[in-house]
Amino acid sequence: MKDSNWDLDLRAGEIGESKVADLLHADTVEVKTDKRWKDTGNLFIEYSCWQQSTQSWEDSGILTSKATHWAFVLDESVLIVSRGLLFDVIEKFGRPISNNKMPNPSKGYLITPSQLINYPRVMNEKFDVAGEHYKNYMEQEYPI
Repeated sequence: MKDSNWDLDLRAGEIGESKVADLLHADTVEVKTDKRWKDTGNLFIEYSCWQQSTQSWEDSGILTSKATHWAFVLDESVLIVSRGLLFDVIEKFGRPISNNKMPNPSKGYLITPSQLINYPRVMNEKFDVAGEHYKNYMEQEYPI
């Protein structure tokens, strides 16, 4: 017997609930509040900072964090991603930048929230085909 749309929606909902429960019980979460993201459209991910005591650049931020997930507070929303996904997005899209403000100069990468959100879809070639089929189905079911 073929599953109804309701059955499929229920299963998808249960999977989603499980993922949210896993996120809420994540081992460790690094929480970032980038005050400039709204003006720039970017998130700054630090990887190195200048240590006055040693007069040298040292690993920091994403390179030293033990967190399994990173949460970005974006006004009234929070975007939570795995550390692995964050590394993947930085590797593919990150734009290197230096912050030379004393007394705490730092180096990092700029990425956008949309790059974090869309990366899994962009990397899934099947999505485009499935998305096109779904779009065609919806247009037949609910013509505009």
